[in-house]
Amino acid sequence: MTQSVVVQVGQCGNQVGCRFWDLALREHAAVNKKGIYDEALSSFFRNVDTRSGDNGPDIYKGKICSLKARALLIDMEEGVVNEILQGPLRDVFDSKQLITDVSGSGNNWAVGHKIYGCQYRENIVEKLRKTAEHCDCLQCFFIIHSMGGGTGSGLGTFVLNLLEEEFPEVYRFVTSVYPSGEDDVITSPYNSVLAMKELNEHADCVLPIENESLFEPVNKIHQMINSGKLGSTVKQNSLVTSSAGGAKTLQEKPFDAMNNIVANLLLNLTSSARFEGSLNMDLNEISMNLVPFPRLHYLVSSLTPLYTLADVNVPSRRLDQMFSDAFSRDHQLIQADPKHSLYLACALLVRGNVQVSDLRRNIERLKPSLHFVSWNQEGWKTGLCSVPPVGHSHSLLALANNTCVKPTFIELKDRFMKLYKKKAHLHHYLQIDGMEQSCFSEAISSLSDLIEEYNELDATKGGPRIDPSRLKIAV
Repeated sequence: MTQSVVVQVGQCGNQVGCRFWDLALREHAAVNKKGIYDEALSSFFRNVDTRSGDNGPDIYKGKICSLKARALLIDMEEGVVNEILQGPLRDVFDSKQLITDVSGSGNNWAVGHKIYGCQYRENIVEKLRKTAEHCDCLQCFFIIHSMGGGTGSGLGTFVLNLLEEEFPEVYRFVTSVYPSGEDDVITSPYNSVLAMKELNEHADCVLPIENESLFEPVNKIHQMINSGKLGSTVKQNSLVTSSAGGAKTLQEKPFDAMNNIVANLLLNLTSSARFEGSLNMDLNEISMNLVPFPRLHYLVSSLTPLYTLADVNVPSRRLDQMFSDAFSRDHQLIQADPKHSLYLACALLVRGNVQVSDLRRNIERLKPSLHFVSWNQEGWKTGLCSVPPVGHSHSLLALANNTCVKPTFIELKDRFMKLYKKKAHLHHYLQIDGMEQSCFSEAISSLSDLIEEYNELDATKGGPRIDPSRLKIAV
């Protein structure tokens, strides 16, 4: 069994991370009825004997004593982390897993990357090493951050660079929340483009998420509840209810329901690493099979069921319908339509009572409507995990390496150029030590190159399929 460590950086990263740990504990509690510390739990949690001092030794088999998350929580504005420590998850983290400051990064990538990066470098490295030492077989670091703010984008990508230096053999999966067009942070295009350069160079896989794509399904759920069509019942152990069990109003915690979708993406992504299945898919297989070119490592994710994340009485989707949903525009976690763009590769991670024959049948059914690159027509990777998500019979996560991410990057570039042409707000960045104007020109150049690579691939779409010539063996 392998272990993974979650590094959550900034306000958004810690809010998403909080939902992830909550849902992970519920998922394991639903499966692990005997309260035994098993291999599934060990992938994200340590079992610590708290009776002896200094956190006590880890216990590998036997009863669960005290579960500690394999996580590092970083935020330069301590509000969200303090909230987590006062909430129901306070016992899952200890002070050795936290790095906080009080002033924040002021929505400035340079403050997060250059100032706080240098200031906290040793502390971050030490805490990462300590966390890694508790793992028998560390396979992956998950970084959760947002692109628009200062700490998430600046310090988040600084941590990514550190991970490459300190743990070059361990996979780096990054969940990046991209700002919306109506973002209230005026400098978010600068922060996002500066962060993109780092993601291009140092990440193994990036799962881009857009706020608008999360908002729409949550809105639909809300409308369904309010319209009374489904009855207003929300299950007590629902994914949008608090740990206390009372239903949350969306006004009280506006992002919780949206963050649950991202948390479920990570739960489904790691399900094969945590539970048994007839066709297990490891995280290294995702990187190996879905990333044919090192810079084109942006994977568009879609999750189904989506609406039932609210655990409202929505009828469960038929299996075949679920596969159709995964390729429809409504279920993508960025605003994109992969069906009308070019696939480099696609992975389907299915959970629940699903047979390999169901997978094959649906792939054959969907194949004619999807455009794959000529040299990878059979670019499918599949995984089957026998443990379904809590409250559902089955679920599906589709990860597509697809040129449909290009419009997101083009829009980001356009928003960056609008500010940059006027040199607006640039002085806030250039007054930071080590930050020069060349950082901006290199970042936009890196993004332009990435867009150009997607353009070149798109230009091959619809062309004749040329099978490579076979080797002729002289007899």
